[in-house]
Amino acid sequence: MLDLTRLPESELSAFIAGQPWFRAHGREGAAARVLEATFVHTVEPLLAIALVEVATERGLNELYQVPVGLRPEAEGLHLAASIASIDGWTAYDALSDPDLAYEIVDLVRTAASAHTDVSVIEFDPRAGPDVLSPPGSADLRPIGEGHSNTSVVVGEEIVLKVYRRLAPGNNPELELLRFLTDHGFANSPELLGSYEHAGRQIDATLGVVTRFVPAECDGWTFALSSLAGDPSRFLEHLERLGEVTGSMHVLLASDSSDPAFAAEEPSAESLALVAATLDEEIEAVWAHLPESEVLEPIAGLGEEVRERLRVLSRMTDRGRVIRHHGNFHLGDLLWTGSDWIVLDFEGPPDRSVAERRQKRSPLRDVASMLRSFAYAASATVLTGGKPPPDGWEEQARENFLRGYFAVVEPSGFIPGGAAGARQLLEIFELEKAVDELRHELEVRPEWLPIPVAAIERLLAEPPGE
Repeated sequence: MLDLTRLPESELSAFIAGQPWFRAHGREGAAARVLEATFVHTVEPLLAIALVEVATERGLNELYQVPVGLRPEAEGLHLAASIASIDGWTAYDALSDPDLAYEIVDLVRTAASAHTDVSVIEFDPRAGPDVLSPPGSADLRPIGEGHSNTSVVVGEEIVLKVYRRLAPGNNPELELLRFLTDHGFANSPELLGSYEHAGRQIDATLGVVTRFVPAECDGWTFALSSLAGDPSRFLEHLERLGEVTGSMHVLLASDSSDPAFAAEEPSAESLALVAATLDEEIEAVWAHLPESEVLEPIAGLGEEVRERLRVLSRMTDRGRVIRHHGNFHLGDLLWTGSDWIVLDFEGPPDRSVAERRQKRSPLRDVASMLRSFAYAASATVLTGGKPPPDGWEEQARENFLRGYFAVVEPSGFIPGGAAGARQLLEIFELEKAVDELRHELEVRPEWLPIPVAAIERLLAEPPGE
């Protein structure tokens, strides 16, 4: 069998640097090498799951998954996703090849496993063989391009999602999808299977297989297209989005027999850890805040932000903490034409698995969605379109919160219901705006006015007023 650790590092590095799922895409160079590769299909075209170590100019060493297809060099000369040539074969990204995407699904269906001297890859079905059988036609298309993973629709029936940057432990998305599927939640994709790696380099979830949900568009596209045409069309479906979000939270808090999901009272230790982490992040952002007219309204306000967020640790009634989505925004939704589907339960990709699995207030998801409405309203201006109608963002917030609290108030895990949640929501919105500020400073400086405006507004309002 081919030794993929001998793939030319210069060509592999160039391939990795050009991928949208590479965290430093378009910003810095990368030195990549294959640490190990497990062949899971040994008939042409060959298929191997490669673990690639990437060292960036910023001194980071990260581990990525690259499913590698291999065809004889004469066949693979013109492959668009080619990586390099090795021993008369063309190595390429297997997820560009319908045959090999089907092969991964089939390995899940048959509960296959593949071993090397240092690792094992296990494929785990959760649905019957008839559900996971690949369709006859070679129909494959990517979805969600630009994300930190790769998702492809197989035969308009199944979605194969491959995690690219790997972190040790079970991916939170696998755990949440398993829980929601087992408990019959209708507004997330049904989990059909998964595959994982265990070995010397890492123990980690590699990917999941879910049932494909046909949809008109994602939530972000729905919001922007509505703002460009009929702004009321999006608004009239936000109460339902609030209901779906509330139902998801109530369900995630419903199983007291499962320690990983049982709702809990937040401990003083966990709150102190959250506060310390926020302190560090605020210090890091404001210590390196560049001089800029855009940033002038919040320059020097780091300590005020820190003090406002410390209120959380001093509150006597913070409500219970649960497993939650963790990175909830319009881009993580599908609009089917009649209902909402919640996607992408991985949590923030730049956080550790332990952080993403931590139980937090469900209002963090709510605040994150409120911030997404603000981004949609501002994007219509920043991208050169017309501004939203007066009061559009306020109406979006009102509709969403009305649907949400109608569902969760009877559950009792939100302190004081809608009225009592006001101060907590403000704290979590400010926390989210600080994270947005950090992100836009690194990635999209032209979008900085959005988090700056939020931080300025939230600091100007008396807490809980």
